[in-house]
Amino acid sequence: MAANGNGEFSFGKGTARKGLAKIQTAASQKKQSAICHDDSTPPVKAQTIDELHSLQKKRSAPTTPIKGTPGSFSPVSEEARQKQQLQSISASLASLTRETGPKVVRGDPARKAETPKFAADPSDHFSFTPTISVSDSSLKFTHVLYNLSPAELYEQAIKYEQGSFIASSGALATLSGAKTGRSPRDKRVVKDETTEHELWWGKGSPNIEMDEHTFLVNRERAVDYLNSLDKVFVNDQFLNWDPQNRVKVRIVSARAYHSLFMHNMCIRPTPEELENFGTPDFTIYNAGQFPCNRYTHYMTSSTSIDLNLARREMVILGTQYAGEMKKGTGKTTLSTDHNRYLIGDDEHCWGDNGVSNIEGGCYAKCIDLSREKEPDIWNAIKFGAVLENVVFDEHTREVDYSDKSVTENTRAAYPIEYIPNAKIPCVGPHPKNVILLACDAFGVLPPVSKLNLAQTMYHFISGYTALVAGTEDGIKEPTATFSACFGAAFIMLHPTKYAAMLAEKMQKHGATGWLVNTGWSGGSYGCGSRIKLPYTRKIIDAIHSGSLLNANYKKTDVFGVEIPTEVEGVPSEILDPENTWADKQAYKETLLKLAGLFKRNFEIFTNYKIGKDNKLTEEILAAGPNF
Repeated sequence: MAANGNGEFSFGKGTARKGLAKIQTAASQKKQSAICHDDSTPPVKAQTIDELHSLQKKRSAPTTPIKGTPGSFSPVSEEARQKQQLQSISASLASLTRETGPKVVRGDPARKAETPKFAADPSDHFSFTPTISVSDSSLKFTHVLYNLSPAELYEQAIKYEQGSFIASSGALATLSGAKTGRSPRDKRVVKDETTEHELWWGKGSPNIEMDEHTFLVNRERAVDYLNSLDKVFVNDQFLNWDPQNRVKVRIVSARAYHSLFMHNMCIRPTPEELENFGTPDFTIYNAGQFPCNRYTHYMTSSTSIDLNLARREMVILGTQYAGEMKKGTGKTTLSTDHNRYLIGDDEHCWGDNGVSNIEGGCYAKCIDLSREKEPDIWNAIKFGAVLENVVFDEHTREVDYSDKSVTENTRAAYPIEYIPNAKIPCVGPHPKNVILLACDAFGVLPPVSKLNLAQTMYHFISGYTALVAGTEDGIKEPTATFSACFGAAFIMLHPTKYAAMLAEKMQKHGATGWLVNTGWSGGSYGCGSRIKLPYTRKIIDAIHSGSLLNANYKKTDVFGVEIPTEVEGVPSEILDPENTWADKQAYKETLLKLAGLFKRNFEIFTNYKIGKDNKLTEEILAAGPNF
């Protein structure tokens, strides 16, 4: 642009009338130079905004090669595969009285334009005519949201589930409703001709019986509720990283939160594995938003968690706490250590090939979590993780892990690969050390004890620890308790059976037993102080390195275990708990009190015989406290 002597401004060549500058267009320039610099693009192909949105997401292509043709893919496998999947899901949701499943389709019912072509009608795989009059639910389609990604589940949760938010770390923060912990008193197991003899029943057992008919009543209630919904979430996943013992599990749920939780906690299949998934080995029906009928036989509340081993099914009614879908609670804090590879934090199998993790994720307690104390867990709580019942700033969405307003049992569930040193696949060799973790609320057990084989079995069966506040309903402060095999709420067989299996493995592979106390020192709960986590980590390090095996030991009174005189990085005076008590008489009285509790607890196990001569049972009894 330039000005001439007449005060006119020109843009390029020429001047417009009335002194206005003449604007040169691409068309006029083209006429002059025959060169066009047009950076415009063709209009989008969509005719409506919905079509435009559909272009934003491309469909996932089938990835399963044609059998027998390496590297090639079937052009028609997608339709057939989806139809097979839907038929399998319809069969899972089948009513046992009507003997037919619902009409199911893939996709979100809120996105009508995206409803897929493929649907599974019960007539596709059931050849008879129902004899019961048609119900409303049989006239509708149930939309199946199948193996959604974390991003898709975030969208579902935030849009449709009140109390779901994205925390500042990227994790999905949500609420589990009225239940913020497990309800072991509402757990039921079907007692039939097989389980009557195989499982542990009676005093001390977590297995509360129900009959087959009552299970089917609750199953029907759960299935009818799920079929009445516009949509259900279906996860097809695996349990156990050992290929020889892998289990295919299907989870049918009504909440995106539950689907994401199990996405994290189970082993996530590859696309190839998913396309060949087939019929599940075990199915979980989570209808936790709907209560059971209190007037149904065996029911004691509106909550019921029912297990049928013969049918390989689990039904959840009346509780939305996601932890009911998994068995067990681990030592996530101690297992997460950047100095060691992580196989898992909770449930493992010791098989012919070594140790394998059953799960694909970690379920960590979050109360008082800090970046300084537990950096790996802190960093794992990011996009894709689930935060249960935490409190956060309404504006910044920053979580206050010290806030117990909802519950002390705040939790985080995340895939195991969120821990930097996780070992994938989650398998390991046969162990050389078996560490039993106890939380002694009385403050009289040593921080670490070396156990012989019989003592290992005794303490494994006893499972002495403390219930930490919030882990179960009604627990407000640490309470001394005994949990057989350190998991009484979850075991199915008699504890002595598990102890015998453990002893056999330890003998075969030359493993040493240890009892590590993470509880109190210098006094009981309320007087003493908790053993510092760095000290416990040093003890675990010494066990793994082998240095503790070669340490000097002395034998304790009453319990008769061996304790080291020194451990690198741990004050020697705390290794013998008597040294930390100012009142020695109070220590001795408390020690005898705890020993008495051990003996009283073990009375329920003495009648169970192992082998014809009962020698092993006698050895286990002799390994207990002596006073």
